[in-house]
Amino acid sequence: MKTTIDLPEAEMAEAMRHTKAKTKTEAVNRAVSEFNRRQRLAALADKLGTFKDFMTRDDLRKMRETD
Repeated sequence: MKTTIDLPEAEMAEAMRHTKAKTKTEAVNRAVSEFNRRQRLAALADKLGTFKDFMTRDDLRKMRETD
């Protein structure tokens, strides 16, 4: 889909540097994909809740020592 947008040059240059993109289109595509991925992960984390009864590192170490 073609879209015309006005982006600050400094921000675009930084995005291209961080994504190692060779073109502005590639940088924008990567940035949008990464944003969407983070949003999906955040939604998944909200669904999972917290792990109050999850094993701690100390619990795991004690379990390994007894084996």
